[in-house]
Amino acid sequence: MLSLVIAAPVFTNDAIVLGILLVILAAIFITSSSDKPFWQKFYTFIPSLLLCYFIPSILNSAGLISGEESNLYFVASRYLLPASLVLLTLSIDFKGIVGLGPKAIIMFLAGTVGIVIGGPVALLLFSYLAPDVVAGAGPEEIWRGLSTVAGSWIGGGANQTAMYEIYDPSDELFSAMITVDIIVANIWLGFLLYGAGISERIDKWFKADATPITNLRKKIEEYKQSIAKIPTLTDITTICAVAFAITAIAHFGADTITPWITTNYPALKDLSFGSAFFWLIVIATTGGLLLSFTKARELEGAGASKIGSLFLYILVATIGMKMDVLAIFENPGFFLIGLAWILIHVMILFIVGKIINAPFFFTAVGSQANIGGAASAPIVASAFHPALAPVGVLLAVLGYALGTYAAILCAEVMRLVS
Repeated sequence: MLSLVIAAPVFTNDAIVLGILLVILAAIFITSSSDKPFWQKFYTFIPSLLLCYFIPSILNSAGLISGEESNLYFVASRYLLPASLVLLTLSIDFKGIVGLGPKAIIMFLAGTVGIVIGGPVALLLFSYLAPDVVAGAGPEEIWRGLSTVAGSWIGGGANQTAMYEIYDPSDELFSAMITVDIIVANIWLGFLLYGAGISERIDKWFKADATPITNLRKKIEEYKQSIAKIPTLTDITTICAVAFAITAIAHFGADTITPWITTNYPALKDLSFGSAFFWLIVIATTGGLLLSFTKARELEGAGASKIGSLFLYILVATIGMKMDVLAIFENPGFFLIGLAWILIHVMILFIVGKIINAPFFFTAVGSQANIGGAASAPIVASAFHPALAPVGVLLAVLGYALGTYAAILCAEVMRLVS
């Protein structure tokens, strides 16, 4: 009974939690734009986006708020994320994104290979170093639980569910693996957000030419300046109407397509095509890209991407409040496997990036398109520049498509090595 009292968060009302998160975001925005030397030096080393993610995680670990008991992440990921994608893509230079070249795809695929290889290698390593950690039989076999992590880290939640249905780990094991998935993936997300703030130094080490990315960013900035104006209430209302109208269409499409596929093509149920969230992201992104060829792209002049960025920052805060660092101590062996796995993924990414001289932007977004999917890949991309968020979304969609196939391959190799 005592443990239940300790586990209960101080603030359970989502209205209060949302207020806390917005105050945190406002404080970070105000201090990061301050001209005081202390804050300028502070944010030279600590990216503001990292704090937007990290501070809520501290509050969650301290028991003040709870990501598990709150509905804010669901609201942010289902309503604010698609609306954000619409606003961040409606003024995008689609040709410019295509012109970034093949390195983005290569780094994404390197990240996928890193996950497929990393799982079996980490499992094999711990079978020698700590055989008790990987012990188990039947539904408790560790590789079965790790297969769900592979699904999540290559495609996302839908792929994770598919792996759960295919390999049938016990509920207790699956629950532990979800915790490993969230904590390890979010620790790596924190490193990526930090890396985005020092990307120029990393690019020098890679000997990478980030000119195409810089040119695209400058082109978008110049376009924004050419159409910039003081927004009126009509402008803001129109921006919100466009964003949430496309979001509504995306939800309608997802609610229509998903059951139709499940009924008529049950073989696709275990793939991302049977996921409502997959269709929500695809339709919202497609809607934003289509708007970029119309006069709607001029809404950028009234601050469409700024509103979209705010939605994205709220999502970042809700992702952060899902991470409880203290949960690591519940199953330390599983977390060590997860950390070893992610390190192998990182090593392969950096080796390939060094060989092809890929900018860190492609490394970071390619990794997160695998590990985090559509919910966080645009967050990492926007850490470099808000206008680059669609690159993360497009790669994440590719991750959805490959996720189940690659995760099955990973799971079968893990079955062999175990």
